[in-house]
Amino acid sequence: MKNLDPKLNLLEEMRRALVTEGHAVLDLADTLGAEAEQALALLYNCRGKVILTGLGKSGLIARKIAATLSSTGTPALYLHPVDALHGDLGVLHADDLAIALSNSGGTEEVLRLLAPMKRVGIPVIALTGNRDSELARRATVHLYAGAAREACPLNLAPTASTTAALAMGDALAVTLLAMRGFQPDDYKLFHPGGSLGRKLMTTVADLMDTGARMPVVRAWQNVGEVVAVVLEKNFGVTCVVDADGRLAGSFSAGDLLRLHIRDRSLAFLGRPVADFMTVNPRHIGPEALAAEALNLMEKHNIRALFVVNDAGEPIGIIGLYEVLKAIDY
Repeated sequence: MKNLDPKLNLLEEMRRALVTEGHAVLDLADTLGAEAEQALALLYNCRGKVILTGLGKSGLIARKIAATLSSTGTPALYLHPVDALHGDLGVLHADDLAIALSNSGGTEEVLRLLAPMKRVGIPVIALTGNRDSELARRATVHLYAGAAREACPLNLAPTASTTAALAMGDALAVTLLAMRGFQPDDYKLFHPGGSLGRKLMTTVADLMDTGARMPVVRAWQNVGEVVAVVLEKNFGVTCVVDADGRLAGSFSAGDLLRLHIRDRSLAFLGRPVADFMTVNPRHIGPEALAAEALNLMEKHNIRALFVVNDAGEPIGIIGLYEVLKAIDY
């Protein structure tokens, strides 16, 4: 690296930037009060769409907040302030709400939008880093979303301030999500494509093995017979059912290894598997999301989950690697 200052510690410089931005976000939590509640009430009661606007770096953050709101049940769009002043104001409707971003609170193009928004009757939530700015004073509600210092060593490039504004937008969006009781099924409607869509829409029933592929033994079968099933089905485990066909336990290759270590004579091979099975093994329902099955398997360090119906009868098995492959984890 030519002309690099030998005294410059690159990793320390990165750590300093991250710590500065982290503090900027954490400091916002202490600023929340009545104005934040007013902003949430306006957003929750908005009957139209939420219009985000901002210029430069604030415009980029406004676009991201609009996308987050839209994906979590609040219709939102980004309106470029310059385009708005040259014909795009026609998008405004009296039922709408605006969120205007400007770190300085004095961006001329954004301020010029306030008068036409007021004429239409649209309330404005301002996100700025300057509580005494013109935008803060003229907005319906002002939320501080700035930083004491930028992560930029010159304290010039918008870095910590844009992170703070983005975090405030995220906080509004996820709180609205909670207020509306937004659920995974609602989220799926807005994310049908890509790996996120697969995670949200793929169910256990879509991936589970059933019928002849499923390892099932009876509680009275001897361990020798059960081992053959475990090896044949290749899941490393089999479910054990009781006389009524309900899931009673499981027996795995690991269980076999532990038995062999304890009893080298292999006398256990002739005994019923019920004597050695794991009682009440982990299981899941067919309508659960594949991502939920993955979380269970990772949490409990297991390679497969039994799928049971409402009667407690095993109807399938879902493997870890099949889930990982299906949802591009």
